[in-house]
Amino acid sequence: MAFDERVVNGLRILAAIVDSGSFVRAGEALAMSQSGVSRAIARLEARLNIRLFDRTTRKIALTDEGRRFYAEIGPLLAGLEDAVASAGEGAVVVRGRLRVNIDPICARLLLGPKLGAFLKQHPELALDLAARDHLGDMVGDGYDLAIRLGYPQTSSLIARKLMDTRVLTVATPAYLRKHGTPKKPIDLESPDHVCIHFRNPATGRPFDWEFHRGGKVTTVHPRGQVTLNDPGTMESVLLSGYGLAQVIDLAVQPLLRSGALVPVLTAWPDERFPLYALYPSRHHPPAKTQAFLAFVQSLLP
Repeated sequence: MAFDERVVNGLRILAAIVDSGSFVRAGEALAMSQSGVSRAIARLEARLNIRLFDRTTRKIALTDEGRRFYAEIGPLLAGLEDAVASAGEGAVVVRGRLRVNIDPICARLLLGPKLGAFLKQHPELALDLAARDHLGDMVGDGYDLAIRLGYPQTSSLIARKLMDTRVLTVATPAYLRKHGTPKKPIDLESPDHVCIHFRNPATGRPFDWEFHRGGKVTTVHPRGQVTLNDPGTMESVLLSGYGLAQVIDLAVQPLLRSGALVPVLTAWPDERFPLYALYPSRHHPPAKTQAFLAFVQSLLP
């Protein structure tokens, strides 16, 4: 395939459609008619000999071949954009739009209090931050970076571990006064205790109740009437004194310091839950991605 001006233009239009979610909005962003956008994509599909989009009257979506192709060329286009933006400057400038898929816990606890200062430091950056309980199709959804809790599934994404946080079993002092403090993990299976389950967004099933010590793992199966998938709801139910729950240290540090929550079964201290950064290319991340990653790492304990 000859790499000429029409191909470059087609790639630019492809990126605009993925970013905006429609042919119409891509045309508005590029000052083109919808028919012009459609013709450019048709030419690119003919050059590549693949279909890039599934189109209906209501929505468009990348095909499997389109997703694979965009996963390859998306980071290259972003790198070209950064190179053009910083050409002639003595230092790399953090600018342009950065789309980040982030775990809601991290968005609320880490970014919220400090985000304003970061944006003031980089006035030419437009940050599009989506707090989601699952990763989804990062490339197909047009994200440049993801900050996610938990072990990443096997994929073509580059995974960089940022930290490990402890998994704790906690309850309120009022709950422990009423129900007693469990001494061993198996005590949680007693009808004397009420346990709150949390759904794993990657599997759709509740997380197992595990206790790690010295390389050994003990799994118990406590009864529980409620399964939650929202950290904010989990915190509210916990603070009401309803039951025990397993949470990550990162999420409850302020409540532990104030005494609102108390850790139990602390003789099993070794379970950890990771925080990862995910991005779609092994190529050197652009300045805006590096700046945001450095910001997140500066907030981690």
